[in-house]
Amino acid sequence: MNKTPVIPAYNLTLYDVETRFNLEFLQEDSFFLTWLDDIPELTPEEKRRLDRVKQQYLYLAKREMLEEVVKIVVVSPLLDLAGFFNSPFSIAAEREVQIDDEVNGDSIRGKIDFLVFQGEFWIAVIETKRTKADVMVALPQTLVYMVASPNLEKPVFGLMINGREAVFIKLSRENKAEYSLSKSFSISNPGNEFYDVLRGLKKIGQSLI
Repeated sequence: MNKTPVIPAYNLTLYDVETRFNLEFLQEDSFFLTWLDDIPELTPEEKRRLDRVKQQYLYLAKREMLEEVVKIVVVSPLLDLAGFFNSPFSIAAEREVQIDDEVNGDSIRGKIDFLVFQGEFWIAVIETKRTKADVMVALPQTLVYMVASPNLEKPVFGLMINGREAVFIKLSRENKAEYSLSKSFSISNPGNEFYDVLRGLKKIGQSLI
């Protein structure tokens, strides 16, 4: 009996993912152009905590930061401040995903670094890379995980982050499968652009509940 070939999600290129799942990239999306307009500014305490995250990142990034360190130092504080560790949200780490592709006769498998959800509804998929990796390397893999979401009526959001940079993804499948990207937010730039990363996470949580 022949076994179904298994392809790790991280082995797929962006071309592979777009072709397999009929995804169309939208270069401009009204959500990402205006999405932070109605989100209040962060509190002084939230800014203080993110400034501490930046300080710790800049110190630790003098040596290579592996994925697990990025998760502890950068991702976990962002999820906490966004309220994703509290009701009504649930969070899972290393969530296994499998997509059986009947057309190609194979199966795609992987593990989501962090999945934020409420009941059966997936709110955000977060994929982390080590500091030396270009954050966009995570795009094909993250899109695969977002496609695996059981929800079709509302968008699913993703966040790709390598500690230094963060980029949001929105996937909509209401009429056809389309995805768009936010600007890249860099913690290394003057000021603290991760203020807007936190505001973006809050926006996602508030708009979908």
